[in-house]
Amino acid sequence: MLKKLLSWFTSDKAPAKKPPAKTASPPKRKIESTRIGELGEYKINIQLDQLPKECKYLSDIMVKNSKSRSGYSQIDHVVISPYGLFVIETKNYNGEIKGGRSDRNWRVSNRFNMYNPLMQNYGHIKALENVLRVFPALTYISIVSFTMRCRFSIDPELRKIASDELIVYDTELSEFINRKISRIRAMSDKPLLTEPEINQIYDAVQSANITDAALRAEHNQKAKLQSSK
Repeated sequence: MLKKLLSWFTSDKAPAKKPPAKTASPPKRKIESTRIGELGEYKINIQLDQLPKECKYLSDIMVKNSKSRSGYSQIDHVVISPYGLFVIETKNYNGEIKGGRSDRNWRVSNRFNMYNPLMQNYGHIKALENVLRVFPALTYISIVSFTMRCRFSIDPELRKIASDELIVYDTELSEFINRKISRIRAMSDKPLLTEPEINQIYDAVQSANITDAALRAEHNQKAKLQSSK
């Protein structure tokens, strides 16, 4: 009888089991900015490798610049052709790039400013002029290369091959350089630089290149502080 009474208070159903706790799925890995930069530079190198064989180029050059706050200029790429030097600054932004030749700052998707890359590259050219003083009549062409992740709202003159300041996408870099070389060639009865002079310029820039890791790190740190102001 006692067992029967106790059975009235005992459920014939097993207690419901709690569902296993959901484990958070691991966050999607983001491509680090350094990796993006490496991919961007790889794409640029592919473009530069497509240039005529009489052209030579150097990448990641740091030279002294007394007018720079860090005391140096770091130049992404220098192309030495028989018809002039192409000084290339690469940018990796996402969104609309808006600005004019004389604007101190350009806008990126109306979210933040960046220092006018043409002015930045002008400083690089002046630093190279100091290195190459024995070639006072050199023609310098400034090129700023952006990735295809952005779109341009800029002075249309900066897209015309007649200009010595050009804004291009990374995928069209070699095209613009070749077109610019063809234009200068058409206006000159002979190359502006001979092969020995091209080699001399190449050696001079390479000799001026500062490879000391500590100096480069110090320069990069100062550059980051300046850009954040």
